[in-house]
Amino acid sequence: MDERIHEHAAVLVDWSAQVETGDDVVVSVGEGAHDLAVAVAAALGERGANVVTTYNSDEVQRAYLRAHEGDFECPEHQLALYETADSVLFLGGTRNTAATADVPTETKQAHGRATSEVREARMDTDWVSTVHPTRAMAQQAGMSFEEYADFVYDAILRDWAELADEMANMKEILDDGSEVRIVKEDTDLTMSIEGRTAVNSAASVAYDSHNLPSGEVFTAPVEDAVEGEVFFDVPMTLEGQRVENVHLTFEGGEVVDFSAGAGEEALAGILDTDAGARRLGELGIGMNRGIDRFTDSILFDEKMGDTIHLAVGRAYGSCLSEGEDGNQSAVHVDMITDMSDESFIEVDGAVVQRNGTFRWEDGFEG
Repeated sequence: MDERIHEHAAVLVDWSAQVETGDDVVVSVGEGAHDLAVAVAAALGERGANVVTTYNSDEVQRAYLRAHEGDFECPEHQLALYETADSVLFLGGTRNTAATADVPTETKQAHGRATSEVREARMDTDWVSTVHPTRAMAQQAGMSFEEYADFVYDAILRDWAELADEMANMKEILDDGSEVRIVKEDTDLTMSIEGRTAVNSAASVAYDSHNLPSGEVFTAPVEDAVEGEVFFDVPMTLEGQRVENVHLTFEGGEVVDFSAGAGEEALAGILDTDAGARRLGELGIGMNRGIDRFTDSILFDEKMGDTIHLAVGRAYGSCLSEGEDGNQSAVHVDMITDMSDESFIEVDGAVVQRNGTFRWEDGFEG
């Protein structure tokens, strides 16, 4: 077994999930993540955790959703599992990135709404999502398997404490700020972040961060205070379908017009899930310089240092004031735009990033 798999498992268990002796841990294993699951199980055993493993397959999910007739109900047995867990570790590793492409959109929407309570319980744990490199993911990224594995581990096996210190600069700016403006070709979007708290997403639950790799700072825009237009030029796969060149127009915080060069039907299905799906739940600023190319995987692409991403749908509670609900939705779907050229980000009128370079980095031009 590649020694980096054991290093990955150690970072996940120790730094990211911070598992302690006696913790009840659910390990959700993707169909191509067997080797990582073995390494994670050994690491959890060494720490004296109590482990339950589940199998998470896109092909199994496709079979279930296509065969199901009638209304979906909340799976109470699954809910009970997450309600009693301390941590949930998601080990992604699909064998087919388009496995659910032929599941009807309305079926996915109905299932998402029915399982929303399960999703909320899962997110109340110290959950962490990561990925084990597979040949399907390498193919989707346009890379050989060996090249893709190197890419994955370069993004994951980082000095996370050092990166957390750097990202603290952006967290401070957003925490002190009231308004963000994003400008590039076909994009001029303004949003309020008044009263919101940014998350320094340094790949650890200690930072309210739940992805490995991570390397972003994110916050929740005020849901009714987003105005303008934004163009997402980074291709992505949504609901098993290729989506490209997305354009959204916001008025009063709501998407009032949208288009896509490819995959517009998939985009429409997401936006029509519920009322909250047409409002923003997240503004994220990528800061992981270990990710140097787009791979059609949101886990990596949204963390890239020259990007920002906006998510329609659910806002994360860690960004909200106590007692505040924020934007609610059964979906949280990220879309990415490249900020490396002819672009800038302003906070309260001051430029904090221009052409992908932050103001504390060498080469910044205010």
